[in-house]
Amino acid sequence: MSRTVSSWILSSARSSIILQGKGRWYSICIPNRNKIKWKLVFSKTCPYPAGSCSLDRTFSFPKAFRHTSTEEEHFSFQLSPAQINDILRAGELSHRTLGLNGKNANSVLRFESNQLASNSPIEDRRSAATCLRTAGMMFGVFDGHAGAACAQAVSERLLHYIAVSLMPRQSLEEIELAVEAMKPVRPILQWHRHPNDAEYQEISSQYFENLRVYWQHLLDLDAEPGFSLEEAMICAFKRLDSDISLEVQAPQENELMRNIALQVAFSGATACVAHIDGVHLHVANTGDCRAVLGVREEDGTWSTLPLTRDHNAYDEFEIRRLKREHPRSEEKTLFVNDRLLGILMPSRAFGDVQLKWSKELQHSILENSCDVEALNIYQYVPPNYHTPPYLTAEPEVTYHKLRSKDKFLVIASDGLWEMLSNEKVVKLVAGHITELNMQKPPLTFKKPVNLGYMHNLLLQRKSKGLASLDQNTATHLIRHAIGSNEYGEVDPEKLAAMLTLPEDLARMYRDDITVTVVHFNSETIEDYYRSH
Repeated sequence: MSRTVSSWILSSARSSIILQGKGRWYSICIPNRNKIKWKLVFSKTCPYPAGSCSLDRTFSFPKAFRHTSTEEEHFSFQLSPAQINDILRAGELSHRTLGLNGKNANSVLRFESNQLASNSPIEDRRSAATCLRTAGMMFGVFDGHAGAACAQAVSERLLHYIAVSLMPRQSLEEIELAVEAMKPVRPILQWHRHPNDAEYQEISSQYFENLRVYWQHLLDLDAEPGFSLEEAMICAFKRLDSDISLEVQAPQENELMRNIALQVAFSGATACVAHIDGVHLHVANTGDCRAVLGVREEDGTWSTLPLTRDHNAYDEFEIRRLKREHPRSEEKTLFVNDRLLGILMPSRAFGDVQLKWSKELQHSILENSCDVEALNIYQYVPPNYHTPPYLTAEPEVTYHKLRSKDKFLVIASDGLWEMLSNEKVVKLVAGHITELNMQKPPLTFKKPVNLGYMHNLLLQRKSKGLASLDQNTATHLIRHAIGSNEYGEVDPEKLAAMLTLPEDLARMYRDDITVTVVHFNSETIEDYYRSH
Protein backbone atom coordinates (compact mmCIF):
# COMPACT_ATOMS: atom_id res chain seq x y z
CA MET A 1 0.00 0.00 0.00
CA SER A 2 1.21 3.48 -0.76
CA ARG A 3 2.66 5.56 2.03
CA THR A 4 0.12 8.30 1.28
CA VAL A 5 -2.94 6.08 1.83
CA SER A 6 -1.62 4.44 5.01
CA SER A 7 -0.56 7.78 6.48
CA TRP A 8 -3.96 9.24 5.65
CA ILE A 9 -5.83 6.49 7.46
CA LEU A 10 -3.60 6.61 10.55
CA SER A 11 -3.60 10.37 10.87
CA SER A 12 -7.36 10.55 10.48
CA ALA A 13 -7.78 7.88 13.13
CA ARG A 14 -5.50 9.53 15.66
CA SER A 15 -7.32 12.83 15.27
CA SER A 16 -10.81 11.30 15.39
CA ILE A 17 -13.37 13.03 17.57
CA ILE A 18 -14.61 11.49 20.79
CA LEU A 19 -17.57 13.15 22.48
CA GLN A 20 -18.32 12.18 26.05
CA GLY A 21 -21.76 11.87 27.54
CA LYS A 22 -24.27 11.19 24.77
CA GLY A 23 -22.18 8.54 23.13
CA ARG A 24 -19.12 7.86 21.03
CA TRP A 25 -18.95 9.36 17.57
CA TYR A 26 -16.87 7.89 14.83
CA SER A 27 -16.02 8.66 11.22
CA ILE A 28 -16.84 6.54 8.21
CA CYS A 29 -15.02 7.10 4.97
CA ILE A 30 -17.57 7.14 2.15
CA PRO A 31 -16.07 6.74 -1.32
CA ASN A 32 -17.29 9.16 -3.98
CA ARG A 33 -16.43 9.26 -7.66
CA ASN A 34 -14.86 12.68 -7.32
CA LYS A 35 -13.61 12.96 -3.77
CA ILE A 36 -13.53 11.35 -0.35
CA LYS A 37 -16.21 12.51 2.04
CA TRP A 38 -16.19 12.15 5.79
CA LYS A 39 -19.46 11.46 7.46
CA LEU A 40 -19.76 11.84 11.22
CA VAL A 41 -22.20 9.35 12.70
CA PHE A 42 -23.17 7.97 16.08
CA SER A 43 -21.57 4.67 17.09
CA LYS A 44 -24.08 1.83 16.91
CA THR A 45 -23.09 0.64 20.36
CA CYS A 46 -23.37 3.62 22.67
CA PRO A 47 -21.85 3.21 26.14
CA TYR A 48 -25.12 2.52 27.86
CA PRO A 49 -25.09 -0.10 30.61
CA ALA A 50 -23.95 -3.25 28.97
CA GLY A 51 -20.71 -4.70 27.82
CA SER A 52 -18.94 -7.34 25.90
CA CYS A 53 -19.38 -10.90 27.05
CA SER A 54 -16.13 -12.28 28.40
CA LEU A 55 -17.46 -15.77 27.78
CA ASP A 56 -17.81 -15.27 24.03
CA ARG A 57 -16.26 -17.83 21.74
CA THR A 58 -15.52 -16.87 18.18
CA PHE A 59 -12.91 -17.54 15.55
CA SER A 60 -9.85 -15.31 15.69
CA PHE A 61 -7.58 -14.35 12.86
CA PRO A 62 -3.80 -14.83 13.03
CA LYS A 63 -2.30 -12.03 15.07
CA ALA A 64 0.08 -11.10 12.25
CA PHE A 65 -2.86 -9.98 10.17
CA ARG A 66 -4.38 -7.47 12.57
CA HIS A 67 -2.80 -4.77 14.67
CA THR A 68 -4.02 -4.11 18.17
CA SER A 69 -3.44 -0.35 18.31
CA THR A 70 -2.83 2.66 16.09
CA GLU A 71 0.06 3.54 18.40
CA GLU A 72 2.19 0.62 17.23
CA GLU A 73 5.60 1.81 16.11
CA HIS A 74 5.86 -0.39 13.02
CA PHE A 75 2.43 -0.16 11.47
CA SER A 76 1.94 -1.86 8.09
CA PHE A 77 -1.02 -2.50 5.80
CA GLN A 78 0.82 -4.92 3.54
CA LEU A 79 -0.80 -8.30 2.97
CA SER A 80 -0.20 -10.81 0.23
CA PRO A 81 -3.19 -11.94 -1.89
CA ALA A 82 -2.99 -15.33 -0.17
CA GLN A 83 -3.15 -13.70 3.29
CA ILE A 84 -6.15 -11.60 2.21
CA ASN A 85 -7.94 -14.72 1.03
CA ASP A 86 -7.11 -16.55 4.26
CA ILE A 87 -8.71 -13.78 6.31
CA LEU A 88 -11.76 -13.36 4.11
CA ARG A 89 -12.42 -17.09 3.84
CA ALA A 90 -11.86 -18.07 7.48
CA GLY A 91 -15.58 -18.03 8.31
CA GLU A 92 -16.89 -19.65 5.14
CA LEU A 93 -19.74 -22.15 5.41
CA SER A 94 -21.59 -23.85 2.56
CA HIS A 95 -24.08 -26.68 2.25
CA ARG A 96 -25.81 -28.34 -0.71
CA THR A 97 -29.15 -30.04 -0.06
CA LEU A 98 -29.72 -33.57 -1.37
CA GLY A 99 -32.70 -35.92 -1.14
CA LEU A 100 -32.65 -39.57 -0.12
CA ASN A 101 -32.00 -40.64 -3.70
CA GLY A 102 -29.11 -38.25 -4.10
CA LYS A 103 -31.26 -35.84 -6.10
CA ASN A 104 -32.38 -32.44 -4.90
CA ALA A 105 -36.15 -32.14 -4.59
CA ASN A 106 -35.79 -29.19 -2.21
CA SER A 107 -36.53 -25.64 -3.31
CA VAL A 108 -33.23 -24.72 -1.63
CA LEU A 109 -30.41 -25.79 -3.92
CA ARG A 110 -27.61 -24.72 -1.58
CA PHE A 111 -26.59 -21.94 0.78
CA GLU A 112 -23.33 -20.12 1.43
CA SER A 113 -22.43 -18.01 4.44
CA ASN A 114 -19.52 -16.03 5.84
CA GLN A 115 -18.59 -13.52 8.53
CA LEU A 116 -15.94 -10.84 8.97
CA ALA A 117 -15.26 -9.28 12.35
CA SER A 118 -14.81 -5.61 13.09
CA ASN A 119 -15.49 -5.75 16.82
CA SER A 120 -13.17 -7.90 18.88
CA PRO A 121 -14.71 -10.36 19.48
CA ILE A 122 -17.28 -10.32 16.68
CA GLU A 123 -20.81 -9.54 17.89
CA ASP A 124 -22.69 -11.01 14.91
CA ARG A 125 -23.99 -14.58 14.87
CA ARG A 126 -25.70 -16.84 12.27
CA SER A 127 -27.76 -20.02 12.19
CA ALA A 128 -28.90 -22.51 9.56
CA ALA A 129 -30.89 -25.69 10.11
CA THR A 130 -33.14 -28.25 8.45
CA CYS A 131 -36.40 -29.00 10.28
CA LEU A 132 -36.62 -32.72 11.14
CA ARG A 133 -40.10 -32.86 12.75
CA THR A 134 -41.75 -30.47 10.30
CA ALA A 135 -40.98 -29.41 6.74
CA GLY A 136 -38.58 -26.69 5.66
CA MET A 137 -35.23 -25.07 6.31
CA MET A 138 -34.40 -21.99 8.41
CA PHE A 139 -31.66 -19.40 8.09
CA GLY A 140 -30.92 -16.64 10.59
CA VAL A 141 -28.59 -13.65 10.95
CA PHE A 142 -28.23 -11.96 14.33
CA ASP A 143 -26.54 -8.60 14.93
CA GLY A 144 -25.45 -8.10 18.51
CA HIS A 145 -24.76 -4.82 20.26
CA ALA A 146 -23.22 -3.98 23.62
CA GLY A 147 -21.52 -7.37 23.48
CA ALA A 148 -22.17 -10.67 21.76
CA ALA A 149 -23.98 -12.51 24.56
CA CYS A 150 -27.54 -11.86 23.43
CA ALA A 151 -26.81 -12.62 19.76
CA GLN A 152 -25.12 -15.86 20.84
CA ALA A 153 -28.11 -16.98 22.90
CA VAL A 154 -30.67 -16.04 20.26
CA SER A 155 -28.71 -17.80 17.50
CA GLU A 156 -28.73 -21.02 19.56
CA ARG A 157 -32.35 -20.90 20.69
CA LEU A 158 -34.66 -19.06 18.31
CA LEU A 159 -34.86 -21.70 15.58
CA HIS A 160 -35.82 -24.31 18.20
CA TYR A 161 -38.63 -22.05 19.45
CA ILE A 162 -39.93 -21.63 15.90
CA ALA A 163 -39.72 -25.38 15.21
CA VAL A 164 -41.60 -26.23 18.43
CA SER A 165 -44.28 -23.65 17.55
CA LEU A 166 -44.87 -25.45 14.26
CA MET A 167 -45.04 -29.00 15.62
CA PRO A 168 -48.40 -30.78 15.86
CA ARG A 169 -49.76 -31.74 19.26
CA GLN A 170 -48.93 -35.42 18.80
CA SER A 171 -45.25 -34.67 18.21
CA LEU A 172 -45.09 -32.41 21.27
CA GLU A 173 -46.71 -35.14 23.38
CA GLU A 174 -44.14 -37.68 22.14
CA ILE A 175 -41.27 -35.40 23.13
CA GLU A 176 -42.75 -34.68 26.55
CA LEU A 177 -43.29 -38.40 27.26
CA ALA A 178 -39.71 -39.17 26.26
CA VAL A 179 -38.33 -36.46 28.54
CA GLU A 180 -40.52 -37.63 31.46
CA ALA A 181 -39.28 -41.19 30.98
CA MET A 182 -35.70 -39.91 30.70
CA LYS A 183 -35.40 -41.44 27.23
CA PRO A 184 -33.43 -39.93 24.37
CA VAL A 185 -35.32 -37.28 22.42
CA ARG A 186 -35.09 -37.34 18.65
CA PRO A 187 -33.55 -34.10 17.34
CA ILE A 188 -35.88 -31.34 16.25
CA LEU A 189 -33.33 -29.67 13.97
CA GLN A 190 -30.33 -30.68 11.93
CA TRP A 191 -27.85 -27.83 12.34
CA HIS A 192 -25.50 -26.66 9.60
CA ARG A 193 -22.67 -25.01 11.49
CA HIS A 194 -19.19 -23.68 10.97
CA PRO A 195 -16.71 -25.30 13.42
CA ASN A 196 -16.28 -21.91 15.11
CA ASP A 197 -20.00 -21.28 15.57
CA ALA A 198 -19.73 -22.07 19.28
CA GLU A 199 -22.46 -22.81 21.82
CA TYR A 200 -23.02 -21.95 25.48
CA GLN A 201 -22.49 -25.53 26.66
CA GLU A 202 -22.60 -24.50 30.34
CA ILE A 203 -26.16 -23.26 30.11
CA SER A 204 -27.61 -25.56 27.43
CA SER A 205 -29.49 -27.64 30.03
CA GLN A 206 -31.30 -24.54 31.29
CA TYR A 207 -32.10 -23.50 27.73
CA PHE A 208 -33.60 -26.94 27.11
CA GLU A 209 -35.68 -26.79 30.30
CA ASN A 210 -37.13 -23.42 29.31
CA LEU A 211 -37.88 -24.71 25.81
CA ARG A 212 -39.68 -27.60 27.50
CA VAL A 213 -41.76 -25.17 29.56
CA TYR A 214 -42.76 -23.52 26.30
CA TRP A 215 -43.93 -26.74 24.63
CA GLN A 216 -45.75 -27.69 27.85
CA HIS A 217 -47.56 -24.36 27.57
CA LEU A 218 -48.54 -25.25 24.00
CA LEU A 219 -49.81 -28.65 25.21
CA ASP A 220 -51.88 -26.93 27.90
CA LEU A 221 -53.88 -25.13 25.24
CA ASP A 222 -57.37 -26.61 24.96
CA ALA A 223 -57.08 -27.36 21.26
CA GLU A 224 -54.37 -28.12 18.71
CA PRO A 225 -52.01 -25.12 18.67
CA GLY A 226 -52.63 -24.78 14.92
CA PHE A 227 -50.40 -21.77 14.42
CA SER A 228 -49.95 -20.41 10.94
CA LEU A 229 -46.29 -20.00 10.06
CA GLU A 230 -46.52 -16.25 10.60
CA GLU A 231 -48.13 -16.74 14.02
CA ALA A 232 -45.54 -19.37 14.95
CA MET A 233 -42.64 -17.05 14.14
CA ILE A 234 -44.14 -14.12 16.03
CA CYS A 235 -44.94 -16.30 19.04
CA ALA A 236 -41.43 -17.81 19.06
CA PHE A 237 -39.70 -14.41 18.90
CA LYS A 238 -41.78 -12.96 21.71
CA ARG A 239 -41.55 -16.06 23.90
CA LEU A 240 -37.76 -16.27 23.64
CA ASP A 241 -37.38 -12.59 24.51
CA SER A 242 -39.67 -13.11 27.49
CA ASP A 243 -37.58 -16.10 28.62
CA ILE A 244 -34.37 -14.04 28.34
CA SER A 245 -35.95 -11.46 30.65
CA LEU A 246 -37.28 -14.02 33.14
CA GLU A 247 -34.06 -16.08 33.31
CA VAL A 248 -32.08 -13.19 34.73
CA GLN A 249 -34.80 -12.54 37.34
CA ALA A 250 -34.96 -16.15 38.54
CA PRO A 251 -32.85 -17.22 41.57
CA GLN A 252 -29.66 -18.85 40.34
CA GLU A 253 -27.06 -20.53 42.57
CA ASN A 254 -24.60 -21.26 39.76
CA GLU A 255 -22.56 -18.07 39.38
CA LEU A 256 -21.45 -18.79 35.80
CA MET A 257 -25.03 -19.35 34.63
CA ARG A 258 -26.12 -16.25 36.50
CA ASN A 259 -23.44 -14.17 34.78
CA ILE A 260 -24.36 -15.47 31.34
CA ALA A 261 -28.04 -14.67 31.96
CA LEU A 262 -27.09 -11.14 33.02
CA GLN A 263 -24.93 -10.55 29.97
CA VAL A 264 -27.57 -11.92 27.60
CA ALA A 265 -30.33 -9.73 29.07
CA PHE A 266 -28.29 -6.53 29.32
CA SER A 267 -26.85 -6.78 25.81
CA GLY A 268 -29.05 -6.93 22.73
CA ALA A 269 -29.48 -8.39 19.27
CA THR A 270 -31.51 -7.80 16.13
CA ALA A 271 -32.61 -10.85 14.15
CA CYS A 272 -33.72 -11.81 10.67
CA VAL A 273 -34.91 -15.40 10.10
CA ALA A 274 -36.14 -17.00 6.88
CA HIS A 275 -38.24 -20.18 6.83
CA ILE A 276 -38.42 -21.91 3.43
CA ASP A 277 -40.80 -24.81 2.77
CA GLY A 278 -41.20 -25.61 -0.90
CA VAL A 279 -42.37 -22.44 -2.61
CA HIS A 280 -43.44 -20.85 0.68
CA LEU A 281 -40.96 -18.28 2.01
CA HIS A 282 -41.55 -16.48 5.30
CA VAL A 283 -39.12 -13.88 6.66
CA ALA A 284 -39.39 -12.64 10.26
CA ASN A 285 -37.41 -9.50 11.05
CA THR A 286 -36.74 -7.63 14.27
CA GLY A 287 -34.38 -4.66 13.90
CA ASP A 288 -32.08 -3.65 11.07
CA CYS A 289 -30.78 -6.86 9.55
CA ARG A 290 -32.17 -7.24 6.06
CA ALA A 291 -33.41 -9.87 3.57
CA VAL A 292 -33.43 -9.22 -0.17
CA LEU A 293 -34.54 -11.44 -3.04
CA GLY A 294 -32.67 -11.56 -6.35
CA VAL A 295 -35.08 -11.92 -9.29
CA ARG A 296 -34.11 -12.69 -12.88
CA GLU A 297 -36.73 -11.24 -15.23
CA GLU A 298 -37.78 -12.81 -18.52
CA ASP A 299 -35.57 -10.41 -20.50
CA GLY A 300 -32.50 -11.52 -18.54
CA THR A 301 -32.24 -8.39 -16.39
CA TRP A 302 -32.09 -8.57 -12.60
CA SER A 303 -34.43 -6.89 -10.14
CA THR A 304 -34.47 -6.58 -6.38
CA LEU A 305 -37.33 -7.49 -4.04
CA PRO A 306 -36.79 -6.36 -0.40
CA LEU A 307 -38.55 -8.61 2.11
CA THR A 308 -37.87 -6.57 5.26
CA ARG A 309 -38.02 -3.02 6.57
CA ASP A 310 -35.29 -1.57 8.76
CA HIS A 311 -36.80 -0.91 12.17
CA ASN A 312 -35.22 2.39 13.19
CA ALA A 313 -35.81 6.13 13.41
CA TYR A 314 -35.77 6.48 9.62
CA ASP A 315 -38.87 4.33 9.21
CA GLU A 316 -42.15 6.25 9.37
CA PHE A 317 -44.14 3.15 10.36
CA GLU A 318 -41.90 2.60 13.39
CA ILE A 319 -42.14 6.23 14.44
CA ARG A 320 -45.93 6.10 14.27
CA ARG A 321 -46.03 2.76 16.13
CA LEU A 322 -43.98 4.10 19.03
CA LYS A 323 -45.99 7.29 19.20
CA ARG A 324 -49.18 5.21 19.50
CA GLU A 325 -47.69 3.19 22.36
CA HIS A 326 -46.54 6.17 24.48
CA PRO A 327 -48.11 9.42 25.75
CA ARG A 328 -48.15 12.47 23.48
CA SER A 329 -45.92 14.25 26.02
CA GLU A 330 -43.07 11.91 24.98
CA GLU A 331 -43.31 12.43 21.23
CA LYS A 332 -40.25 14.68 21.06
CA THR A 333 -38.07 12.46 23.26
CA LEU A 334 -38.79 9.01 21.79
CA PHE A 335 -36.09 9.55 19.15
CA VAL A 336 -33.09 11.74 19.87
CA ASN A 337 -30.26 12.01 17.35
CA ASP A 338 -32.08 9.35 15.30
CA ARG A 339 -31.85 6.87 18.17
CA LEU A 340 -34.45 5.37 20.44
CA LEU A 341 -34.29 7.58 23.58
CA GLY A 342 -30.95 8.79 22.23
CA ILE A 343 -29.48 5.36 22.96
CA LEU A 344 -30.18 2.64 20.40
CA MET A 345 -30.28 2.70 16.60
CA PRO A 346 -32.73 -0.21 16.04
CA SER A 347 -36.22 0.21 17.45
CA ARG A 348 -36.80 -3.55 17.85
CA ALA A 349 -34.40 -6.04 19.45
CA PHE A 350 -33.98 -9.01 21.76
CA GLY A 351 -32.55 -8.35 25.22
CA ASP A 352 -31.78 -4.70 26.02
CA VAL A 353 -33.77 -4.89 29.23
CA GLN A 354 -32.60 -1.35 30.08
CA LEU A 355 -35.21 -0.18 27.57
CA LYS A 356 -37.92 -2.66 28.64
CA TRP A 357 -37.87 -2.95 32.44
CA SER A 358 -39.04 -0.43 35.01
CA LYS A 359 -36.36 1.57 36.83
CA GLU A 360 -37.20 -0.31 40.02
CA LEU A 361 -36.74 -3.76 38.47
CA GLN A 362 -33.42 -2.79 36.92
CA HIS A 363 -32.18 -1.48 40.25
CA SER A 364 -33.35 -4.60 42.09
CA ILE A 365 -31.65 -7.05 39.71
CA LEU A 366 -28.34 -5.18 39.57
CA GLU A 367 -28.21 -4.49 43.30
CA ASN A 368 -28.60 -8.21 44.06
CA SER A 369 -26.04 -9.31 41.47
CA CYS A 370 -22.44 -9.82 42.45
CA ASP A 371 -19.68 -7.97 40.65
CA VAL A 372 -21.71 -6.73 37.69
CA GLU A 373 -18.98 -4.18 36.95
CA ALA A 374 -16.66 -7.05 36.04
CA LEU A 375 -19.24 -7.98 33.38
CA ASN A 376 -19.30 -4.37 32.11
CA ILE A 377 -22.90 -3.96 33.22
CA TYR A 378 -23.80 -0.72 34.95
CA GLN A 379 -27.08 0.74 36.09
CA TYR A 380 -28.10 3.50 33.74
CA VAL A 381 -31.50 4.99 33.05
CA PRO A 382 -31.72 7.23 29.98
CA PRO A 383 -33.36 10.64 30.23
CA ASN A 384 -37.11 10.79 29.67
CA TYR A 385 -37.57 7.16 30.68
CA HIS A 386 -41.19 7.27 31.82
CA THR A 387 -43.36 4.55 30.24
CA PRO A 388 -41.36 1.39 29.50
CA PRO A 389 -41.15 -0.84 27.58
CA TYR A 390 -39.82 1.25 24.69
CA LEU A 391 -38.38 -1.73 22.83
CA THR A 392 -39.97 -4.93 21.52
CA ALA A 393 -38.69 -8.14 19.94
CA GLU A 394 -41.93 -8.73 18.05
CA PRO A 395 -41.00 -9.36 14.42
CA GLU A 396 -42.58 -8.18 11.22
CA VAL A 397 -43.29 -11.26 9.06
CA THR A 398 -43.35 -11.16 5.27
CA TYR A 399 -44.70 -13.98 3.09
CA HIS A 400 -43.58 -14.55 -0.49
CA LYS A 401 -44.52 -17.39 -2.82
CA LEU A 402 -41.40 -18.36 -4.72
CA ARG A 403 -41.43 -18.25 -8.51
CA SER A 404 -38.98 -19.85 -10.91
CA LYS A 405 -37.49 -16.40 -11.58
CA ASP A 406 -36.60 -15.98 -7.88
CA LYS A 407 -32.99 -17.14 -7.91
CA PHE A 408 -31.50 -16.31 -4.51
CA LEU A 409 -32.10 -14.74 -1.10
CA VAL A 410 -29.50 -12.62 0.71
CA ILE A 411 -29.81 -12.22 4.49
CA ALA A 412 -27.19 -10.01 6.13
CA SER A 413 -26.44 -7.83 9.13
CA ASP A 414 -26.41 -4.08 8.62
CA GLY A 415 -22.62 -4.15 8.30
CA LEU A 416 -23.16 -5.22 4.68
CA TRP A 417 -26.05 -2.86 3.91
CA GLU A 418 -24.12 0.15 5.25
CA MET A 419 -21.58 -0.49 2.49
CA LEU A 420 -23.73 -1.80 -0.38
CA SER A 421 -27.25 -1.02 -1.57
CA ASN A 422 -29.86 -3.72 -2.15
CA GLU A 423 -29.46 -3.30 -5.90
CA LYS A 424 -25.67 -3.52 -5.74
CA VAL A 425 -25.83 -6.71 -3.68
CA VAL A 426 -28.16 -8.40 -6.17
CA LYS A 427 -25.99 -7.25 -9.07
CA LEU A 428 -22.86 -8.63 -7.42
CA VAL A 429 -24.43 -12.01 -6.64
CA ALA A 430 -25.91 -12.33 -10.13
CA GLY A 431 -22.61 -11.39 -11.75
CA HIS A 432 -20.69 -13.78 -9.55
CA ILE A 433 -22.99 -16.71 -10.41
CA THR A 434 -22.61 -15.95 -14.11
CA GLU A 435 -18.84 -15.66 -13.81
CA LEU A 436 -18.53 -18.94 -11.96
CA ASN A 437 -20.67 -20.74 -14.52
CA MET A 438 -18.72 -19.27 -17.44
CA GLN A 439 -15.39 -20.26 -15.96
CA LYS A 440 -16.40 -23.86 -15.31
CA PRO A 441 -15.82 -25.71 -18.61
CA PRO A 442 -17.76 -28.97 -18.62
CA LEU A 443 -15.65 -31.97 -17.70
CA THR A 444 -16.40 -33.98 -20.84
CA PHE A 445 -14.48 -37.20 -20.64
CA LYS A 446 -12.99 -39.03 -23.56
CA LYS A 447 -12.90 -42.74 -22.98
CA PRO A 448 -10.72 -44.22 -21.71
CA VAL A 449 -10.07 -41.49 -19.09
CA ASN A 450 -6.47 -41.20 -17.91
CA LEU A 451 -4.77 -39.04 -15.31
CA GLY A 452 -3.00 -36.95 -17.94
CA TYR A 453 -6.29 -36.01 -19.58
CA MET A 454 -7.87 -35.08 -16.23
CA HIS A 455 -4.80 -33.01 -15.36
CA ASN A 456 -5.09 -31.04 -18.60
CA LEU A 457 -8.77 -30.29 -17.95
CA LEU A 458 -7.96 -28.94 -14.49
CA LEU A 459 -5.16 -26.80 -15.94
CA GLN A 460 -7.65 -25.34 -18.41
CA ARG A 461 -9.91 -24.31 -15.57
CA LYS A 462 -7.05 -22.77 -13.64
CA SER A 463 -5.76 -20.87 -16.67
CA LYS A 464 -9.17 -19.23 -17.02
CA GLY A 465 -8.87 -17.72 -13.57
CA LEU A 466 -11.24 -19.97 -11.66
CA ALA A 467 -8.73 -20.52 -8.87
CA SER A 468 -8.66 -16.79 -8.05
CA LEU A 469 -12.46 -16.49 -7.79
CA ASP A 470 -14.28 -16.76 -4.47
CA GLN A 471 -16.29 -19.97 -4.63
CA ASN A 472 -18.44 -18.70 -1.75
CA THR A 473 -20.86 -15.95 -2.82
CA ALA A 474 -21.00 -14.48 0.69
CA THR A 475 -17.22 -13.99 0.61
CA HIS A 476 -17.55 -12.25 -2.75
CA LEU A 477 -20.01 -9.78 -1.21
CA ILE A 478 -17.80 -9.09 1.82
CA ARG A 479 -14.76 -8.57 -0.42
CA HIS A 480 -16.65 -5.92 -2.41
CA ALA A 481 -18.24 -4.36 0.67
CA ILE A 482 -14.92 -3.44 2.26
CA GLY A 483 -12.63 -3.29 -0.76
CA SER A 484 -14.54 -1.55 -3.55
CA ASN A 485 -13.34 1.79 -4.85
CA GLU A 486 -15.50 4.60 -6.24
CA TYR A 487 -15.87 2.71 -9.53
CA GLY A 488 -17.21 -0.45 -7.88
CA GLU A 489 -14.00 -2.40 -8.45
CA VAL A 490 -12.07 -4.15 -5.68
CA ASP A 491 -8.96 -2.11 -4.83
CA PRO A 492 -6.31 -4.50 -3.41
CA GLU A 493 -4.68 -1.68 -1.41
CA LYS A 494 -7.93 -0.59 0.19
CA LEU A 495 -8.88 -4.22 0.88
CA ALA A 496 -5.56 -4.86 2.64
CA ALA A 497 -5.94 -1.66 4.67
CA MET A 498 -9.46 -2.53 5.80
CA LEU A 499 -8.36 -6.02 6.88
CA THR A 500 -5.34 -4.89 8.88
CA LEU A 501 -6.93 -1.97 10.70
CA PRO A 502 -6.17 -2.24 14.44
CA GLU A 503 -8.93 -3.09 16.86
CA ASP A 504 -9.23 0.49 18.14
CA LEU A 505 -9.75 1.77 14.60
CA ALA A 506 -11.58 -0.93 12.62
CA ARG A 507 -15.02 -0.08 14.05
CA MET A 508 -14.64 3.48 12.73
CA TYR A 509 -14.59 2.20 9.17
CA ARG A 510 -16.85 -0.84 9.16
CA ASP A 511 -19.17 -2.94 11.29
CA ASP A 512 -19.16 -6.71 11.76
CA ILE A 513 -20.49 -8.27 8.56
CA THR A 514 -22.46 -11.53 8.36
CA VAL A 515 -23.95 -12.75 5.09
CA THR A 516 -25.97 -15.82 4.12
CA VAL A 517 -26.92 -16.40 0.48
CA VAL A 518 -29.61 -19.02 -0.21
CA HIS A 519 -29.73 -20.28 -3.82
CA PHE A 520 -33.07 -21.62 -5.05
CA ASN A 521 -33.69 -24.69 -7.21
CA SER A 522 -35.65 -23.34 -10.19
CA GLU A 523 -36.47 -26.82 -11.49
CA THR A 524 -38.11 -27.87 -8.23
CA ILE A 525 -40.11 -24.64 -8.12
CA GLU A 526 -41.26 -25.15 -11.72
CA ASP A 527 -42.25 -28.75 -10.91
CA TYR A 528 -44.46 -27.45 -8.10
CA TYR A 529 -46.42 -25.19 -10.44
CA ARG A 530 -46.69 -27.91 -13.09
CA SER A 531 -48.25 -30.28 -10.55
CA HIS A 532 -50.60 -27.69 -9.05
